[in-house]
Amino acid sequence: MKKNSVKKALILTVALTTAMSLAACGKKETEITNPSKLGGEGTKAPAATTAPSSAAKKTVYPLKIKDATGKEFTFDKAPERIASVSPAETEALFAIGLEANIVGVSDYDDYPEAAKTKPKLGSITKPNQEAVIASNANVVFTGVSMKPDTVEKLRALNINVFKVEPKTLDDAIANIQTYGIITDHQEQAEKVVAKMKADRQKVVNAVKDVKQENKKKVYIEFAPGWTVGSGEFMDELIKISGGVNVAGDKNGWYEISEEKIIQQNPGVILFANGVVDSKSKKPLDEIIRSRSGWDTIDAVKNKQVVGLDQNMLSRPGPRLTDGLLEMAKGIYPELVK
Repeated sequence: MKKNSVKKALILTVALTTAMSLAACGKKETEITNPSKLGGEGTKAPAATTAPSSAAKKTVYPLKIKDATGKEFTFDKAPERIASVSPAETEALFAIGLEANIVGVSDYDDYPEAAKTKPKLGSITKPNQEAVIASNANVVFTGVSMKPDTVEKLRALNINVFKVEPKTLDDAIANIQTYGIITDHQEQAEKVVAKMKADRQKVVNAVKDVKQENKKKVYIEFAPGWTVGSGEFMDELIKISGGVNVAGDKNGWYEISEEKIIQQNPGVILFANGVVDSKSKKPLDEIIRSRSGWDTIDAVKNKQVVGLDQNMLSRPGPRLTDGLLEMAKGIYPELVK
């Protein structure tokens, strides 16, 4: 059961991963089956209550700031020892220049390459408590895959856990800015954010002339039998890309009805590259193409079944807009270059 629960949680942050159980190297494939719904309880976004000095992009300490659970943190200075048990957060911390300060990461953190050399702290859902305590981190960042009750259990052990809960691209961007504020790396964070905003604007500009009635219907599958509805960042990426999510009539992550997808007849099917069903040992794209009746779907008939990088697709971190660009090219290759 424990092994299965870890696999379930890894779809998002890892992202999904949002979290998926990710391969240690790009050539390996991921095995996943029956991932659970992810997303949390709609907690508040992080908010600083002590304003940093915006002119010099230097943080003024002591800094008071709230995380997604509503807990207020006080930082008397920039944390010198930082841990992360979320691949998206790890990517963000590396991106803003904190490699030297990172004293531990989750077992699934594999990007950038330097993350693989950091001490491992266990699962993204329930990290190894002894390892986290031994890291002597001033702050431990966690993301969408860790449930609030697990956060509270860690806090009861005097582990300083700062949780984020991104539901949108703007949330992911705001989290990177938050890390910059906490660590006094605001200028580095702003560079990352500027690049992400430019990526988004490139996509928006490319598809702006697509009329509503001409928008392509899109179905996305990130693990066998699982898709995403409204209220999550992956659904938003489809909309930004000028597509219509055929699973958007439901909220959150859920198991599909194969018949419903046939009825919806999407013109494009997107899937996470490298995902293999743990039971059948078949890759996800083969599963999609071989389903009964799916050969009648326009996307399958017209060979518009497009694989996307599973990490960029599922991790709400600095590479999320790289995933957005890849997604938009998959939907409108003639418009997004």
